Parts: sequence; structure tokens; C-alpha cells
Amino acid sequence: MQFLKVWLVLAMLLGLGACSSKFKTYDGPEVTHVLVSKSARRMYLLHNGEVLKAYRVGLGFAPTGDKKVRGDGRTPEGDYLIDRRNPNSQFHLSIGISYPNARDIAEAEALGKSPGGDIFIHGRPRKYRDGRRDWTAGCIAVRDREMEDIYAMVKDGTPIRITP
Repeated sequence: MQFLKVWLVLAMLLGLGACSSKFKTYDGPEVTHVLVSKSARRMYLLHNGEVLKAYRVGLGFAPTGDKKVRGDGRTPEGDYLIDRRNPNSQFHLSIGISYPNARDIAEAEALGKSPGGDIFIHGRPRKYRDGRRDWTAGCIAVRDREMEDIYAMVKDGTPIRITP
């Protein structure tokens, strides 16, 4: 009888754990702008200038300078929009940044190169979870649990500014 009670309690706990999801809801103030400071390695979710959340970020493996061409390992700098989301990202969850814009395309074409693309804010794989390294191909990385909050809070169409 005692074994049965223990088994039922464990089964209930496992069942509740299975109900948890990486998809959260958010009903707080609207995120009206995202600001990323590359030099400070910080990302801020803002509501009309007020910081709602701040995160430490990892950047491209060549963190200084503006992204110019595919494969340069740099995170772009400038004004963009959050333009898509990927619930099945290989990096937990991700939201897309509208890089390249017309200026980025023109700069890369002047060099005879492709500007690249697929720049996202996303989670981190296990080997980079300490957050101390810049390792992406140009994306902005946060912890997986933080990405769950960001995914819920930041809507498509939200402006994002990435500064040096």
C-alpha cells in the first residue's frame, strides 16, 4: 500500500513536469523597443524608454565592428525590426532580426559579396551556457530561460537598435 502511494505521488509530479512548456505568456507593459549594446554585452527590453528587462548577451565570434558580409562573424549594427519567430530553433527558441536592410545590401554589393542573413536572438547550447564567450555567427544569444521570456514579450514588428 505504501509503495502504491509513493508511486502515485511520483506519477503526479512527473505529469505536472510534462505540462511545463517553453512557451510562456506575458501580460505586462508592451515592449516598444529592444536595445542591444554590443560593447556592454547587454540587451534591454524597453517600454517607452523604461527598462522592463535587461540581459547579458553573447555576440558573433568577431564581436567588434559592424557586420558587412556573410561569414565575417560580426553582429550587425543599426536599426532593424523583429520580423519572425522560430519555435523549433536549434537554439531553443529564436526571434528574427530584419537584417540585411537596403544599406547593408548596398555595402556588401560594393564589396562584391553577400551580406548574409538569418540573424536572430536565440538561446544557447549547453557548451556556451556560461555566457562568457562570443560564439555565434552574428546572432545575439541569451540563456534559454531568458529566451522564453523574450519570445513571449517581444512581438513581431518591434524595433531593435544594435549599437557598437
